[in-house]
Amino acid sequence: MKSRSSSPQPRSKAPVAPTAQPGEVRIISGQWRGRKLPVLDVQGLRPTTDRVKETLFNWLMHDTRDRLVLDCFSGSGSLAFEALSRHAHSALLVERDQKAALQLKQNLARLNCSNAEVRHSDTMQLLAGPALQQFDLVFIDPPFRQNLALPCARLLCNGWLKPDALIYLETEKELDISELPPSWHLLKDKIAGQLAYRLFQFQPV
Repeated sequence: MKSRSSSPQPRSKAPVAPTAQPGEVRIISGQWRGRKLPVLDVQGLRPTTDRVKETLFNWLMHDTRDRLVLDCFSGSGSLAFEALSRHAHSALLVERDQKAALQLKQNLARLNCSNAEVRHSDTMQLLAGPALQQFDLVFIDPPFRQNLALPCARLLCNGWLKPDALIYLETEKELDISELPPSWHLLKDKIAGQLAYRLFQFQPV
C-alpha cells in the first residue's frame, strides 16, 4: 500500500488579466477587448495605466456609447481607443508630436476604425480658434508640470463643450484646481501615486 503524501497540493491560480507592457497599450473592454497596440517612446508621452483607465471607464460605464469624444493630448490614444471600443459615436484625437500622430493613425487602421480622426496640431492653438464642433466626452491628460491643464480647461469653455459634457482630467496630484472654470462640477476624483484623476460635468450657467 502506498502511503499518501502529507504535503499540500498546489492550488491552481486564478487567471490574471494581461496588462499592457512598455511600448504598448491594451484595450480593456468593448469590441476590441484585449487588443494591444504599439506606442512610440516619445518624450512627455505617458499612457494612462491600466488600473487608472479601468477606474475611469467604470465611472463612465453608461456614458461612452454614442458620445462625441475629444482627446486633447492624445499621446498613445489609449483613452480615445477605449471609448471607441465601447461604441462612442466618433473621436477627434489631437497630438502635437508628428511621429506620435502617425502612430495613432496607424493604430486606427489596425483597428479598422473609420469614425475617428487624428489631427496633428498643438492642442492649445487648436482650442484657441473657432470650435470645430461641440463634444460631450473630453479627455485631458497633458504632460505633467507644463502648465497646460488649466489653460486647456478654460479654452474648452469657448464653444467646444455640449451642456452636461463629461470631462476627464488627469494631472500631477499637487496641481491646484481651484482655478478651473466654475461651470465644471466635480463628480469623481481619486489619487494614485503621483497623479490625480477627476471626472467633471460641464454645466454652463
